[in-house]
Amino acid sequence: MADYVQVSTATETRDQAAKLAESAVRSRLAAGAQIVGPVTSAFWHLDEFGTGEEYRLLLTTTATRYPELEAHLLEHHPWQNPELYAVPIVAGAPACLKWIERSTTAD
Repeated sequence: MADYVQVSTATETRDQAAKLAESAVRSRLAAGAQIVGPVTSAFWHLDEFGTGEEYRLLLTTTATRYPELEAHLLEHHPWQNPELYAVPIVAGAPACLKWIERSTTAD
């Protein structure tokens, strides 16, 4: 896994996404979070096709902190089985990458 990752999940409401974002960043599991939406999604759920509006939550963290962030999101997410994944950040401005590192280091 890359040294840095962007983590993605979605919620039904902006408030749910904001609560997850705040708890993850305050816990230093993520350096920052962005809420995008509403977005329109098409998906398979319980063997049925569906569409709906969701709020996309994007978080930045280190690969080292990802397992803790994943556990935190799964514990606090309003959905029982949320879409949750990380993609590698393959390059970034050095100052930004240092910020991610500093911000996710526990006091």
